[in-house]
Amino acid sequence: MIGRGDVGRVYLARRRKTKEYYAIKILEKDEMIKRKKIKRVMTEREILATADHPFIVTLFWSFQSDTKIYFVMEYCAGGAFFRMLQRQPDKRLSESSAKFYASEVLSALEYLHMLGFIYRDLKPENILLHHSGHIMLTDFDLSKAAAMPVTPKIVKQMFYAKPTIVTNSFVGTEEYIAPEIITGYGHTSSVDWWTFGILMFEMLFGMTPFRGKSQEETFENVLHKDIKFPEMVEISRECKDFIRRLLRVDPKKRLGSQNGASDVKSHPFFRGINWALIRNQKSPLIPKLNGPTDTQYFKTYKPDESGLPPGITELSTDEENETRQRRKKTVRKEVKMGDSVGGDSVKSDPHQGSGESQGDDGSSGLSEVGISETDLPEKDPFRRFTAVAKTKKTGY
Repeated sequence: MIGRGDVGRVYLARRRKTKEYYAIKILEKDEMIKRKKIKRVMTEREILATADHPFIVTLFWSFQSDTKIYFVMEYCAGGAFFRMLQRQPDKRLSESSAKFYASEVLSALEYLHMLGFIYRDLKPENILLHHSGHIMLTDFDLSKAAAMPVTPKIVKQMFYAKPTIVTNSFVGTEEYIAPEIITGYGHTSSVDWWTFGILMFEMLFGMTPFRGKSQEETFENVLHKDIKFPEMVEISRECKDFIRRLLRVDPKKRLGSQNGASDVKSHPFFRGINWALIRNQKSPLIPKLNGPTDTQYFKTYKPDESGLPPGITELSTDEENETRQRRKKTVRKEVKMGDSVGGDSVKSDPHQGSGESQGDDGSSGLSEVGISETDLPEKDPFRRFTAVAKTKKTGY
């Protein structure tokens, strides 16, 4: 197991037929009903099934059984971006590295807005680090879809697309929550630019700008406190201006509120970024892995927390043999996990994670597993859930 939430768990699995590795998210239907999260899960599935972008995690298959829903997704061996930040000196990145990852996040947000979705929960915990060092957005259960399709336009020789939707839902993470959500006046896609500004600040300074001793104090700071940049870290004027414009309390005056991502991309902070070639550039942080089953960048869980049936080991027999042989070959090598590219480092976690091996039974695809919609009772809340099968995209 490499992750756990309030309604399910995430496992590392290997498909027996191809020996490719995937992350399988298994959601408990009873918990979804109890916590009233059916609509959120369906929204996440819709986004994952629709999206096809290098900086958004890929959903390859989704299916269901009588008690569970399964998402088979791309495995990002670097773990959560948040854990990577925590391993850095002073828990922060250099300005050049922060700009690199900000450009990838911005590209993903632009794509989501073009599809008609507001993300609403951008934070380091919801960003995954691919083994190539590039990022991928995940966890879309708080996202909101626009009622009307988004029509892209061209502004200053750049595409412009912004979801036309206003919602009053009180959602988000305390330190990242936008002022208009706190006041309850209704919010639009501008909330994503606020959270983008908070993310920029945290990457550069290792902290969020408005955190208080309590939720009430944090919200008070968000609404009334001026942003201050710690003097211990030097950043450019363009970077300071960029963050200030993103963190304007009035959403109508916030950078990106008029022409969406095209305005954000046009800011001088991103001068020199070749947006068409971002995914081909070398990442500042590349995880140092000992093999496909190396889960050192994930939180470690006890065996009784994994939810695996009794008698099933963390690794299959084939993987155990492969791991044993790999360790014999590298027994005298010292792996320095603190090495980095561009001044930042990815430090190893001293704990070992756990994975679950799982694959197909020789059938053509995992979409065939589970129950069909016609087998569901008439009033089943999951009746509209349909299976998804994608061909694996060639990427990093």
